[in-house]
Order: sequence, then structure tokens, then C-alpha cells
Amino acid sequence: MELTIGPLQFNWPADAWSDFYARVADEAPVDRVVIGELVCSKRLPFYVDRIPAAIERLERAGKKVVLASLALVTLPRERRAAAGFFGDDGPEIEINDLTLMRWADGSQPFSIGPLVNVYNEGTLRFLACKGARSVCLPPELPFASVAVLAEAARAASIRCEVWAFGRAPLAISGRCYHARVHGLAKDSCQFVCDRDPDGLVVETLDKQAFLTVNGVQTLSFNCVNLAGDLASLAAAGVTSLRLSPHSGDFVGVAKVFRSILEGRMAVASADAELGALIPPMPFSRGFMFGTTGAE
Repeated sequence: MELTIGPLQFNWPADAWSDFYARVADEAPVDRVVIGELVCSKRLPFYVDRIPAAIERLERAGKKVVLASLALVTLPRERRAAAGFFGDDGPEIEINDLTLMRWADGSQPFSIGPLVNVYNEGTLRFLACKGARSVCLPPELPFASVAVLAEAARAASIRCEVWAFGRAPLAISGRCYHARVHGLAKDSCQFVCDRDPDGLVVETLDKQAFLTVNGVQTLSFNCVNLAGDLASLAAAGVTSLRLSPHSGDFVGVAKVFRSILEGRMAVASADAELGALIPPMPFSRGFMFGTTGAE
């Protein structure tokens, strides 16, 4: 089973961004790295000039590099940037907004990210016929659906990936909650989302942690952690696991998952190991098994 590090969802300083991918290149035992801006195109200018060097270092270290598209393409400049992803001999693109399928003519490899609603075999087969090399399934799917779609992916000869670690993406909005909570407008946000490297926790009226916001994105409060379910996922036909970056020792997170896959770490000790590597946040199994994930 392969390990994929998904795109960094949060607004980190450019130096922290570069340091993260340098360490991933040199130390993380993963197969694929998805890199680029997923959430807000206003963040991209802070590090866009660093992307080529990061890609070169990752590829030199033997990692497969995939460029992430924006999750919600709305502005003319965003549409121009989306079209610019596709060209001769370019890297593989991860499509997170189906408007990019307009330019996916099969001449350049592409995959489908977890923000695209691949909920049934017909959708998966359609995307495979269009040239998709892999599909990362939406994190809200239950295990029974994952098993069906993994079989459909096998029949279509493409990879099937599941969200295995990290706060799960739930929604993308045209409005920026992060700006609003600081009394700012989206167009003059002052990039206040950089104050929360793992997202800003939202509480209910009775002060119970409920969700996390990240600029225009809404995430789960709990951190999805399927380290204890890798054998079941492999048996169902899942061929890749997605680990979504957080602050702390994320290379250590990748090493824990690799150790479990290779039988060098007992599943029973994984939660304690993982909990020591990232900022405090409760683990859950997300939507995978049909009950409240935290239970």
C-alpha cells in the first residue's frame, strides 16, 4: 500500500512551507506528495516561487510529485491559473474542482482529489475513462462504499486512496470566516489565517469544540486517524493512504504509518505514538464505520 502526503491546507509562513517539504523529501517514507494551493489563491504568491525547488528536491529523493488544483475556482485569474496547469510534458495534476476537466484531454496525467464527490461506481468509471490515474475518495464515505469503489478502481486499473490522517475537509465557501471573526472583509483579510497553523477551532454555544475553520474552508475538529484500520482497508482493495499535513513532527506521522504497514509497529501503540507527534487534538475514525467517529 502506498502513502501519499496531501497538499498543505493551512497558511504557513513561506520558510516553514519550504522547511516542511525539504524534510518530507529527505526523511518521509512516502511514495507520493501532492503540493500546491488547495484552499485560497491569495496565499499562493507567498510561496509560488519556491514550488519548483521543492518539486526538484522531492523528485530527486524518489517521490512522485503531483500538483494540487484549487478547490473552488471562481475568479478570472483562478480560471487562467487552472488552464495553465495543463501543457505538454507537465507534472500530474490533482483535480479538486471539476471545472478543470475542461482542459483534461488525456495528454497530461491527472488524478482526482478528495473534494470531488466520487460517490458511486459510475462516477469513478467515467473519470477513469477520461484518464484519471487515481481517485482519493471523499472522507465522508462509509467503509461499505469504500469497498465497492475500491473494487471499481481495481477493475478500471487506477489507484484508490482514502483519507487516513488529518482534520477532514468538509466544505469550501466563497466567504472567509477567518477574516470575519477578526472583523475584516475577505478582500482585505490581512491573511489572519496564518495565526492558526492547524486551523481555528469553533465552539458551540455551550463551549464544546465542534469544527475547525481555515480561511474559506471548514474542517473537522477531530483528527481522522485510521492507523488501526489499515488491514481492513487493504483487504477491501484500497491501494493508497492519504496523510494530511499538520504542524509538529509530520515526518514522524508518516514513519508511524509506514511502520504499521511493514509490520514493525503494533497497531495498539499507534495512537499514543501519533498523539505525541502533532498538536493536541482528539482522534476519530471519521465517517468510516457508520457511527460517531469519536466513538
